[in-house]
Amino acid sequence: MDNSFFKSIRLFFHPKKESYFALKRILGFYPNDISFYEEALLHKSSTKENGTGINRNNERLEFLGDAILDAVVADIVFKKFKNQNEGFLTNTRSKIVKRETLDRISGNLGLNKLVISSQRTHFQKNHILGNALEAFIGAVYLDQGYQKTHEFIEKKIVAAYINIDTLAKKEVNFKSKLLEWCQKFRVQLDFQLLENFVDRENNPIFESQVLLNGCVAGVGTGYSKKESHQQAACQALDKIKSDKNFVQEILNSDKKEENPEPQEPDSY
Repeated sequence: MDNSFFKSIRLFFHPKKESYFALKRILGFYPNDISFYEEALLHKSSTKENGTGINRNNERLEFLGDAILDAVVADIVFKKFKNQNEGFLTNTRSKIVKRETLDRISGNLGLNKLVISSQRTHFQKNHILGNALEAFIGAVYLDQGYQKTHEFIEKKIVAAYINIDTLAKKEVNFKSKLLEWCQKFRVQLDFQLLENFVDRENNPIFESQVLLNGCVAGVGTGYSKKESHQQAACQALDKIKSDKNFVQEILNSDKKEENPEPQEPDSY
């Protein structure tokens, strides 16, 4: 008989049997160590002390899951679109792992019923569900290893809730999204043309960079200035998402401009 059958019998008498069965419906298998998933579903607004002086919530697992999700989706997209260039692959991956998509999938999986948060009425606004999904992926990785996590993402997330072919064709205005972010945090946004050259077929190629408060945030190339701007904006959004130190540098540079250091008086 299937080992999962005997495990289900044993778990029927477990004090956390309801949690195990709920996770089984999402994962397709019983977890080995449920504590990883409990932590993944604990939002920072409900942080708990773990007895060692370290606060326990899902932020660390979110960091891990975010990196693994990016790697697995990159692998899926790379293998599916064998003849597409780097820009296309990057755009497609970004569409799959964007916050709104992860929020929706997290709800579809049922994580909204399991997340512990004091901000329950603001799930969508604060991307609590999408963040919890990334933390959940981090928990799967720690509990089951990379291969099982790859299968979970590919079958239970991508295949179940995303039409990659349709999504790949959908135009996403990264420049507009970056502008929204800059307006929200009062960040100066500038695009600069770095270089203009032609490829082997004599097609014009444009290379542009995007600056946030004077800091280089991304570089993009394309067959038009618009396309190069989109690529640069996409790279900048990825950097904003993954590099908190960079975001802090941008915001701090803005404060320096508002409060410039006193200058030495000119000598006469």
